[in-house]
Amino acid sequence: MRKKIRIFGLLVVLLIVAVPVAGAWVSSYLHRPLPISETFTVEVTKGAGLSRVLYNLKRDGILGEGVDARCRRVGARIYSAFTGMDGRMHMGEYQLKPGDSLLSLLEKMDRGDVLQRSLTLVEGWNFRELRARLAALETLEHRLKGLTDEQVMAKLGRPDLHPEGWFAPETYFYTRGTSDLTILARALERQERILDAAWQQRAKDLPLQTPYEALIMASIVERETGVPEERSEIAGVFTNRLNKGMRLQTDPTVIYGMGEAYNGNIRRSDLRRATPYNTYVIDGLPPTPIAMPGHEAILAAVKPATTESLYFVARGDGSHYFSKTLAEHRRAVREYQLRRREGYRSSPGGGQ
Repeated sequence: MRKKIRIFGLLVVLLIVAVPVAGAWVSSYLHRPLPISETFTVEVTKGAGLSRVLYNLKRDGILGEGVDARCRRVGARIYSAFTGMDGRMHMGEYQLKPGDSLLSLLEKMDRGDVLQRSLTLVEGWNFRELRARLAALETLEHRLKGLTDEQVMAKLGRPDLHPEGWFAPETYFYTRGTSDLTILARALERQERILDAAWQQRAKDLPLQTPYEALIMASIVERETGVPEERSEIAGVFTNRLNKGMRLQTDPTVIYGMGEAYNGNIRRSDLRRATPYNTYVIDGLPPTPIAMPGHEAILAAVKPATTESLYFVARGDGSHYFSKTLAEHRRAVREYQLRRREGYRSSPGGGQ
């Protein structure tokens, strides 16, 4: 009897010693760096549990091989059992870098520290280019496919708005599975705030009657600007023209009105063709913006530079030469455009 008691006592002692040792040994595998030499993205799909995640990690060789992989899986399950993280895992992408451990991944999934991706909307893009960019991103949920522009704006709660110009060209962060419609909604809300704030700061005697006219003007300024510092000066030229009843005569509006017919060149016949956007033919502003203006272009439109200039021409380096008189402008045209040098570069559009 005493012998059995001694054996039982020995077993208890062994268990007391062995369990912590085994636990520490398994735990050490949770803390060890994973065998990866480059950044790796782990995706947790909707409804996936820890077992599925561990299976995928083992399949991709992220847990190592043999004993290493088994100990890491056991350690992960023990961690989940004690913390309850399996029921709290957040769907999304998680980024692993060389030197990261399995424990760091488990903690990220427990916190929902998902990978943030970024999308930059570029100043001067039109709505067609914006939609094409969104459609090309595989990480977004595509809800715009097959919708007309009018249907897109209706989905955004703005059924009466023409889409052009209403989306702020900035960088937006998102996680995998975010919808393209969500990105547009954020960009629309941002542009509305920018425009409203800028309109409150507008200069006195501005020949623009509404914030929407300011947005139209800003889009033209954006497309005409090759050097950011010239935005205000270019806006000043167009403001002067409107005040004097002169036509804007700006190429970017003509190009926009040509649509897909534009092949990189504007012919004289294009300048004479009547479209709602041909500012060589129409008086005042076109009916809608022609591109996405950035914050600075909107500020330039509502607070243009005080200038006597009525004309500008591209120098060929992205900047412009500004003129007060038609005679001076014609001399500048001969200097900078009719005698183009090698390496000549115009701005996005040409002012006249």
